[in-house]
Amino acid sequence: MVVSLFTVRIVLKTLGITDYGIYGVVGGIVEMFSFLSNTMASASERFFAFELGKNNLIKLKRTFSLTIVIYAIISIIILLLAETIGLWFLNNRMVIPIERIGAANWIYQFSILSFIVTIMTIPYNAIIIARENMKFYAYASIIEVVLKLAIVYALTWFAYDKLKLYGFLILMTTLIVTFLYRIVCKRRYDESHFHFYWNRDLFKVLMSYSGWNLFGAITGVANNQGTNILLNVFFGPVVNAARAIAYRVSTAIASFSANFYTAVNPQIVKSYASGDKRYMIQLVFKSSKFSFYLLLLISMPLLIELDYILKLWLKEATVDMIDFTRLGIIFVLVNSLENPLTQMARATGDIRRYQIMVGSFTLLTLPASFIFFKLGFPPETTLYVLIAIYVIALFIRLAILRKLVNLPVTEYLSQVLFRVILVSCISAIVPFLFKSYIGKGVLQFFAVIIFSFFWILAVVYFLGVSGNEKSSTISFIKGYFRKIT
Repeated sequence: MVVSLFTVRIVLKTLGITDYGIYGVVGGIVEMFSFLSNTMASASERFFAFELGKNNLIKLKRTFSLTIVIYAIISIIILLLAETIGLWFLNNRMVIPIERIGAANWIYQFSILSFIVTIMTIPYNAIIIARENMKFYAYASIIEVVLKLAIVYALTWFAYDKLKLYGFLILMTTLIVTFLYRIVCKRRYDESHFHFYWNRDLFKVLMSYSGWNLFGAITGVANNQGTNILLNVFFGPVVNAARAIAYRVSTAIASFSANFYTAVNPQIVKSYASGDKRYMIQLVFKSSKFSFYLLLLISMPLLIELDYILKLWLKEATVDMIDFTRLGIIFVLVNSLENPLTQMARATGDIRRYQIMVGSFTLLTLPASFIFFKLGFPPETTLYVLIAIYVIALFIRLAILRKLVNLPVTEYLSQVLFRVILVSCISAIVPFLFKSYIGKGVLQFFAVIIFSFFWILAVVYFLGVSGNEKSSTISFIKGYFRKIT
């Protein structure tokens, strides 16, 4: 996260605010096609983990090979759509300075290639996650971010068009990471050796699951990239740059939660496959709370000192950057409870009703934002809409899961939702009062950060967890320190 945020500052300075906004929105056009791959990605992870939970390695091998075939088909579809509809939209509807349209087309082509390479890597990534090989997953992530840091410095060494060079080097990074995933999988896991396999019934099962999951993927594309395009059309690339900064910050923060759930998700599916539903529910409860607290520990100091941090980080921070970033962080906190609930639904394989109801409702973000923009509301309105809709969507998820897996909703509300709201409110009040009392300055900034960190830890310990969770956490920490000393 630290390296990722550091690179944003250098890239923004090197490319300039207009080129940075162009890269964000042009790359976003390609990412719009990600709904085709995201549906299969979640299917791959779910079915791989499910077969491992059943200890059915023969079917696991067949499922892996079939997903490779399907991903090749998806890659061709994406290439055709990107080089026709996407290319037309880029050159005829996007608001891009005429002198940079050529560079924008280069970035677009590099983004397409990077995306297709990423698609063909997803089955290998899914094997790593299903096998719970989190050590390699961490190493690969570190290698990727170090390579991206090297790219940042490479931009300052060459006089070539920096926007084009940035797109090309990102493509090279994607190829290197893809190569690492494939090498590790083929050396360690027999099921990752591809042999052409086709089974009509298995194909129907995978595509049926993916088809209903398509709603969730479309929602993500509409909320992220569709809104980005709306901002471009109504406000231009400078606002896109502000949102790109906010998106990078919120994505970096959300990566803590995402990686936390990456380790948890296979266990949710495997426990369902083995018939241990009570363990699955407790795992969802505990992972929801601890993931939220982890994000709160990082987010609260940022929210309190956001103006100072952005100006220190970027040298110059616009009002739009500050507003987008603050609201983006709040959205990450609100949405952090979604992942384990969705994974619980995916574990059952019966996601039709869940995706239709939740996906249809959250998809309202895009038309609602369009209406507000038409009425003259400011650009940050779209995030207010997004937060409100996802808060309501949480209760829709709970109502569906109560029928789908007999989720004890009352228990969830008391053990998870009530606790995280209580912890959030108390964690926010005292640090904000502390900041207003001591004033501004470098020393005061560090004092607020340190005070907030330990205050939140204390609130979580005394109000956020149960007695058993306190005991198990303390035992884990003691055992860890005994191991390293």
